[in-house]
Amino acid sequence: MMRPIRAACLGAATLVTLLTCTSVAADAATDTGSAPAGGKGRTITLRAVVQELHRFPVVEGSVSQGDQVVARSDLSYLSDAAHTKIGESHVTCTTTRGGDDEAEQCVATYVLPGGQLTVQGMYFNYLDQGPFDNAITGGTGRYDKARGSVHSEPIGPGVRRFTIHLV
Repeated sequence: MMRPIRAACLGAATLVTLLTCTSVAADAATDTGSAPAGGKGRTITLRAVVQELHRFPVVEGSVSQGDQVVARSDLSYLSDAAHTKIGESHVTCTTTRGGDDEAEQCVATYVLPGGQLTVQGMYFNYLDQGPFDNAITGGTGRYDKARGSVHSEPIGPGVRRFTIHLV
């Protein structure tokens, strides 16, 4: 049985993420669209707003090993006050440790102008809605063979800041 989780309760995964609850100033390192070829050696700062999130529990009413979370968020540049959509994030997470000290293994794809980034990692204490860091495992197009990391933190209800560090 599918049980939707409201966006206000999302810690985003992701999501990678899920995705992704406090206010924050725009990051001075926000991407302006003028990147080196291949998207290497730069920082991109995005705003992610959850559009859809569902948790598929193994045991209804509890967080248990094997639970699945699937989420989709709209992405915009954090510095863009109009929040013009430039892409999406798609995240799936599997609970590997249930209870109050929950852990989830998450896989995410960021669909961005010029290509996609794939990201993977752990998200601890989903219920706390805290920050997390994941590894960039690859990409397509201008992100071909991308490496680096993604830092995610809540910046509002159902909204997260993704700081993507490409190396």
